[in-house]
Amino acid sequence: MKKSLIALAVLAASGAAMAQSSVTMYGIADVWFGTVKTNNGTSSLTQTKLESGGVNGSRWGIKGSEDLGGGLKANFQLEQGFNIDDGKGGETNAKTAAAFSRQSWVGLSGGFGAVKLGRMPTALDDVNGASNAVFDSKLSATNDVFLSGGYTVRPDNSLFYQAPNFSGFSGAISYSLGEDKTAATSATSTTSMNLTYAAGPLAVQFGYQVEDITNTVALNADKKFTRLGASYNFGVATLKASYGAVDNLGNVSGADTSEYQIGVDFPVSAALTLSGNIAKSDDNAKAGDAERTGYGLGAKYDLSKRTFVYGGYRHAKTDNVTLADTKTDVFAVGVQHRF
Repeated sequence: MKKSLIALAVLAASGAAMAQSSVTMYGIADVWFGTVKTNNGTSSLTQTKLESGGVNGSRWGIKGSEDLGGGLKANFQLEQGFNIDDGKGGETNAKTAAAFSRQSWVGLSGGFGAVKLGRMPTALDDVNGASNAVFDSKLSATNDVFLSGGYTVRPDNSLFYQAPNFSGFSGAISYSLGEDKTAATSATSTTSMNLTYAAGPLAVQFGYQVEDITNTVALNADKKFTRLGASYNFGVATLKASYGAVDNLGNVSGADTSEYQIGVDFPVSAALTLSGNIAKSDDNAKAGDAERTGYGLGAKYDLSKRTFVYGGYRHAKTDNVTLADTKTDVFAVGVQHRF
């Protein structure tokens, strides 16, 4: 009798503990179909494509948290990217053999904010596309125009701190360790930070990242990335703008570029949103003195809270000083489902 009562007590205790924990499986399936026409100044090529990740990279993952009491929680997240078109892993900066190449971390959160340890996007990446019109998608004008997307998105061996929200203000900082000192160029550490404000119709984001690489003859300068973005909701439309800069392109000291984007989201109805933007970037003489311009037009229609269809057109042109000018045109329609 006593053993039965003890067993019931253990089951009740474990049930209470489980009730304080939660684990969720989630994902995004995103695919687009269209044509991509490229012209390198001497020849033209048009390709019909079916590709994954038109608006967001396709992925699946599990995440969870446990209430430790006193406002403290233990959290984890494991996330893997994949391509809808061929089923393979397809994330930028992903390790081909990694089980969870997008994110794999564990941490704590509370009134102090949140701390994560492992592999996750940098603080700059958290705000990079927040004010990019045309849904920050493959149809946005920033594609083939901005070079600031060349930063390291998910460095390994990272520490991440997210500050709590204070009257709309927040911020984050992340640092990845350059652990491997055995090779001249492998001890790369990445320091990244962001500051954000969001209250009412106004949102502002600032991000900065430095990729500190061991200096060699070929690689003699740390790459630095800056992003400033803002959006304002006027009710009938939301204006979006962003500025970017890259210092020491290709680790070449003094090779810099500046970037600009402005666009607008126009909600036609509760389900349909139209968006368009223009973008421009300029390299200085040491970076090649090229000028890139582009524009994008897109539409998104919500079929439900978890599924939408999208489509649009994007054009980009690069004016080179010594090389032939290049052009890219993209027509695409796609669908995204979240689960």
